[in-house]
Amino acid sequence: PTGSLLYPYGPHQGDETNPKHDDGTSEEIALSIPFTFYGKSYQTAFVNNNGVISFDKPVRQYTPDPFPLADGRPFVAPYWADVDNVLGGDIFYRQTTDPALLADISQDITQYFPKSPFTATWALVATWDQVAYYGSTSQKGNTFQAVLTTDSKMFYIILNYWDIQWTTGAASDGDAETGLGGTPAHVDSPPIFQAGFNSGDDTNFYNIPGSETEGIINITTTSNVQVPGRWVFRVDDFQVTGVEPPQLNNNCWL
Repeated sequence: PTGSLLYPYGPHQGDETNPKHDDGTSEEIALSIPFTFYGKSYQTAFVNNNGVISFDKPVRQYTPDPFPLADGRPFVAPYWADVDNVLGGDIFYRQTTDPALLADISQDITQYFPKSPFTATWALVATWDQVAYYGSTSQKGNTFQAVLTTDSKMFYIILNYWDIQWTTGAASDGDAETGLGGTPAHVDSPPIFQAGFNSGDDTNFYNIPGSETEGIINITTTSNVQVPGRWVFRVDDFQVTGVEPPQLNNNCWL
């Protein structure tokens, strides 16, 4: 959509499109520039239909686990939930060195992290476009995007949330008509959805505020870089991004 915070995507941008399979995944993506994620370098990635970019192996699990994950899977979860692209929506991805796009990404990251000027040399852009949820009987769709980018020294992830209309698939006890609900408020219930990332070790992980709660439906209004709907993290080494953590103010995440 024009004027949106999403970077350009879709077949006309040269994107690949994931197969229409519930809990499906892209083919293995051989990264033209290895991506350093918490001190480890990865040569391959998968764009998984259920809202996860994983390294080395796909993730088909549809009910998310809270971070940190016990089994050490390293991945980025813009919106880990029970997506069903058979019922609606598309998942697109591309690796790119397009100068115009890299210039936009470089300008954005340099603005958010002015102490570390950044000139992107590569990006992987993955976009979940109006994706439905498993068991849906509605027209609701979620549109969000994850960008992995580097200048070969620093490695960043940008998460863009454009339109979030549902939180839970029916197999995770969500309501088939609304795509909401699904997790009683006791500790051992599975989260309805997870946003953030897991480094693969026990200490480096990040949950975007509101993860695992219905409040996540408002993620399009929250940010750690003062751009509503956008979260940006430097991920080559663990550091909380050079910005102040969000403050809870009148029950709204700022």
